Amino acid sequence: MIAIYPGSFDPITLGHLDLIGRGSRLFERVIVAVLRNPNKIPLFSVEQRLDQISHSTQHLPNVEVDSFDGLTVNYAQMRQAQVLIRGLRAVSDFEVELQMAHTNKTLSTQIETVFLATSNEYSFLSSSVVKEIARFGGSIDHLVPPHIALDIYQCYNQKSPMLISTEATPHLKSLSVEREV
Repeated sequence: MIAIYPGSFDPITLGHLDLIGRGSRLFERVIVAVLRNPNKIPLFSVEQRLDQISHSTQHLPNVEVDSFDGLTVNYAQMRQAQVLIRGLRAVSDFEVELQMAHTNKTLSTQIETVFLATSNEYSFLSSSVVKEIARFGGSIDHLVPPHIALDIYQCYNQKSPMLISTEATPHLKSLSVEREV
């Protein structure tokens, strides 16, 4: 059975990757489908996101990465998928996702939506949260894979706060030693 996990993934987070990994154990093939949304101004281009996701999922042999525009159900039909994977973080997600699942069902009765509850440690996590933390100079190293964290820091012309603190420590130690002498 083929499943589609659609989203903007701008950027992909550890929460998304948790769902992809879990989905890859449930389905023969999972297609992570990046939506090309002309109404949003993304941090990363679709091509960058495809590369980021491909790199992050390369250890999962049954995961494929692709992009699409238009209706998700049309894309799923084109790819001969039977399932859409959606993650649920909170009750508020359920309302929106249930409405979308019902809408999709009116467009195609052949496609089911499967909801996966987000793991507890990622229940607060969203791409928007990651971007906001990074924009204001906070560390996102625990929220996204390392290569994506570097890409995000570069977008905001910043170094990793974790890297800055480890770089600063030897310098501070040498200053304190010099003063003691």
